[in-house]
Amino acid sequence: MGAASSCINDGSLLVNGKTLLTRIPFNVKVCPVASSSIPSSRHVFSLGFLQEFWFLCLFRHKIWWMIPRVGKLACEIPMETQMLLLEVKEESGLCDGDSLPLSAEKTFYVLLLPILEGPFRATLQGAHSNELQMCVESGDVNVQTTNVSEVVFMNSGDNPFRILSRYLRIIWEHLSILTTKRWQHIYIGLDGVHGMISTRMSIRRGLKRFMERGCPPRFLIIDDGWQETYNDFQKEGEPFVEGSQLTDIKEDGKFRGLKQEIPCFDLQEFIKFIKESYGLKFVYVWHALLGYWGGLHPSSEITRKYNPKIKYPIQSPGNTANLRDIAMDSLEKYGVGVINPQRIFDFYNDLRSYLSSSGVDGVKVDVQTLIETLGFGHGGRVALTGRFQAALEESVARNFGANNLICCMNHNNDSIYSSKRSAVARASEDFMPRDPTCQTLHIASVAVPEQARRS
Repeated sequence: MGAASSCINDGSLLVNGKTLLTRIPFNVKVCPVASSSIPSSRHVFSLGFLQEFWFLCLFRHKIWWMIPRVGKLACEIPMETQMLLLEVKEESGLCDGDSLPLSAEKTFYVLLLPILEGPFRATLQGAHSNELQMCVESGDVNVQTTNVSEVVFMNSGDNPFRILSRYLRIIWEHLSILTTKRWQHIYIGLDGVHGMISTRMSIRRGLKRFMERGCPPRFLIIDDGWQETYNDFQKEGEPFVEGSQLTDIKEDGKFRGLKQEIPCFDLQEFIKFIKESYGLKFVYVWHALLGYWGGLHPSSEITRKYNPKIKYPIQSPGNTANLRDIAMDSLEKYGVGVINPQRIFDFYNDLRSYLSSSGVDGVKVDVQTLIETLGFGHGGRVALTGRFQAALEESVARNFGANNLICCMNHNNDSIYSSKRSAVARASEDFMPRDPTCQTLHIASVAVPEQARRS
């Protein structure tokens, strides 16, 4: 914990003189060491009992996605909380014109951010007894510790948005993250179309409709479906299995060969055609962090040079049932072709080099938190995430000459704090207009970060 006018006195944590936590265990200190006598890859430490304050937290409600929640009791703070903001009110004495005492409330805010320490990552959670707990885990049973320090940072002030902005810069410096992450101008006030489409004809139809309605697009993402993949697990006549694996870094047959009304033979000619025909300035393409949802195919002539090995994702012991995802169920059953950590940069660089030579301007990299489930045998989830992120960002800088990277499905603090350069991430999961239960969460997920960015 960073000191924000805070101290521990008689077993209570005081912030600006106001009691925040009580019954703090003896093994927790300000600028702390939280310790255990037993080495483990996962610890749950008590931070004490939280007083009743209104809070806003950001927590992972699915393995890929983070959403906000408000409440007043510590027992309402869910597992996998990655930001906790407390609203603290205290009475202050004021005088009117006749020097009569008036009572008023002064409000300040306390921000708690669990971060990374070495190969470990931290999250917060509440217990039924209104105890605030800290979970620390590595994701690899062979990576153990008995104590941690500086895994939860704390600060306070009278403006919650300024606290977050100011303190993130402190944390970035602490974790050696660039404090001046560069946003490309295309991300500011997008006036184009995110192409959730994956064939040449459907892309062209979408672009024509925008043009006909007087809204010429400038930015397009060619989404999932352009790559060459193979599904070993799909059986004829049975429902689709989310187990496809990448077999080539080049486009698949839907983007090759001359088609009626589209005089383009490959991806390069198609991108040139749509830029010239519709005035597009930027074309990005989608791909998963591991190449595709199921990773790389281990027997493909093209991808086997990256030495992929089939690994079976594991759920962290700290993850609750609501973190489950239908895609994870399939990947856990059939496995993922994980790139050899020694060949990660080679794969990314080969892929980016081909895309850049085809006229692609950047990438949207999806399915990022899958890597947290594959850290066993590789030094843990934080270590493996860091290696992938470093290779990803270096290959983007080398081949696109700018920070032309959108991160997606990366809402764990492993990814957030391991990203040294990337500055843009998708804020919410899919919007499903026919599902009324998802719309409130979708709006809240986008509105809270946007308000913080504007302040």
